[in-house]
Amino acid sequence: MWTSSAGMSSDELERSPLRKVTMTGNGVRTPATADHNVVDGYLPEERTSGKVTQNQPERLSSNERFWDEGDTFLTNAHTVTALVIFVCVVCYEALIKAPSGEGDAESNHRQGIYAVIGVFLAVGTINMPDGPFKRPHPYIWRLFFCISIIYLLGLIYLLFQDVDTARQLMTIYDPALGKPLEEQTYAENCSIYTPNNPHGSFANFMEKMDVFVPSHFFGWYVKALIIRDAWLLNIISVGFELLEYTFECQLPNFGECWWDHWLLDFLICNGLGIYLGMKTCQYLSMKTYHWRNVWKIPSVRGKIKRAVGQFTPYNWTNFQWGYTQSFKRFMFVFIIIVLWLNQEMNTFYLKAILWIPPNHYLNLYRLMIYAPIGAVGMREMYHFLNSNDPNAIIGRQCWVVFAMLCVETLIVIKFGWEIITIPVPVHFKWGWVIFFTAIFIWAAWKFTVPFKDMPFIGPYYRRYIKKEK
Repeated sequence: MWTSSAGMSSDELERSPLRKVTMTGNGVRTPATADHNVVDGYLPEERTSGKVTQNQPERLSSNERFWDEGDTFLTNAHTVTALVIFVCVVCYEALIKAPSGEGDAESNHRQGIYAVIGVFLAVGTINMPDGPFKRPHPYIWRLFFCISIIYLLGLIYLLFQDVDTARQLMTIYDPALGKPLEEQTYAENCSIYTPNNPHGSFANFMEKMDVFVPSHFFGWYVKALIIRDAWLLNIISVGFELLEYTFECQLPNFGECWWDHWLLDFLICNGLGIYLGMKTCQYLSMKTYHWRNVWKIPSVRGKIKRAVGQFTPYNWTNFQWGYTQSFKRFMFVFIIIVLWLNQEMNTFYLKAILWIPPNHYLNLYRLMIYAPIGAVGMREMYHFLNSNDPNAIIGRQCWVVFAMLCVETLIVIKFGWEIITIPVPVHFKWGWVIFFTAIFIWAAWKFTVPFKDMPFIGPYYRRYIKKEK
């Protein structure tokens, strides 16, 4: 008997009139009907097709069993209600709050821009198509999709300005911006033990324990939930630390002590975030998902449990990237790594070029945009990679994320040419050349020469396969 995560007992599940539904390849929920019905966990056409027999049923996995929640207030569109609220808000803002357009021109321009953004978000949230995620509500993901479009349009506008105008535009969000930043490095004194320091024997280490430590950890925890592959996450983590070493000559704040790079960042913050994130993914993949209309649950405890469950995934998909299975998958994952590191580097270059302090809220807002849309984009990329449809297309959110990264990079190149053209030390250049050459030689060898025929590796591989059989 299944155990419900929505507050239902086993007897309630047996008596429940709710329909089961299945998930199509693109994550869209399909209700069970007379032609497509789930009975005892498997499909009726599988009973007669020879794939499944009554004596040996091939049951669906736990992630393919769902309870239809039915129509509720939160699942209905309410387009008329939204239109009425929209008209009332516009009338109040335009006719009552500021009936004659009183105020200076700059204030009116600012209010007009905010109004345009608000209208676009409202219209887009109501009318945009749903994405692959349902929880906590499809409107949330539509809203973030619209926010990503606005951010992309803002980047496009910024790209066609000069650097001084771009910096002054930042003062629209905060008048304190638009001022040069002081160059700061974190590699001046790398002694861990400082017995003569008046602030303590470990003063240097404790100075690094600021607000960026928990934010670093939480960021990698979220990245683990997005990428869902420990090897891939660690490759990105190591890659970023190496990039900090490489471009320290261009951005002084990349300068850190060795123990800050590899102990505090890579091992503690990144490593712990990745570990707990992957443990969360493991828990979500093992969980059985059943959903029921909250108003049909008799107990108060069950209603509370179901309400909390609304903020958990509707179902869970483990990502099997298979980057060593084929050259196509290898190159696909390689591009993902490059784009992800590009996004990380853009964060620091944009701050330096547009004169935005590291602890400014605009940096946090940017990351808060990238986290949810990155999750949707990664899910769409995974579906695109594993699709057998020759006419498969990349997802909407994935397309916008790619466009955002491209425009951000163009802004860095256009406005920060003096920074990015600072010569990188020769040993770093040769290091990256050797690394990429080795990677592509290995890939060409791996995907053209079978493992069993490789020198040195072949005998051990054949012995392993024979032992497995």
